[in-house]
Amino acid sequence: MQLALFIIFGALAVAGALNLLLQRHPINSALSLVVVMMSLAVLYWSLGAEFLAAAQVIVYSGAIMVLFVFVIMLLNAGKEEKTTGSRAAYIAGFPGAAAIFCLLTFVFLSEQKALGVANLGGHLNSGLNNIEELSRVLFTKLLLPFEVTSVLILVAILGAVVLARKEDQ
Repeated sequence: MQLALFIIFGALAVAGALNLLLQRHPINSALSLVVVMMSLAVLYWSLGAEFLAAAQVIVYSGAIMVLFVFVIMLLNAGKEEKTTGSRAAYIAGFPGAAAIFCLLTFVFLSEQKALGVANLGGHLNSGLNNIEELSRVLFTKLLLPFEVTSVLILVAILGAVVLARKEDQ
């Protein structure tokens, strides 16, 4: 089952990345990047890194992509023409989405291992919680770099807004 998940979502990530490069409109490219990020989250989950998969969805697929779309709209990349959509997307999209949903439902329901439990030294269910240990390290030993990174991201956003601002003429 893990091999099937890897093949399906690895191919989906590669297809999304190729679509990202081949799109002419920046919004379509951003949506293709969301597909890549979500596929990577499923790959992380299948490797047993549940926290990393959740962070991938929340941080990258959520926050960073909202920032990308905001910058695209702020830069006013050009007028979008209205289209009815791709016929291939309608033909392959609904059955593909249904198949992925059914596959993920089967995997989630048949999974026997507890989520969020580390497998250290081959002892499953050793009682060490991945998320608890990661948060303990992140918010004690690595608190200063974590906060400095947030301030740097905030400064970068403010700099992008100032640089993209149009001057009054």
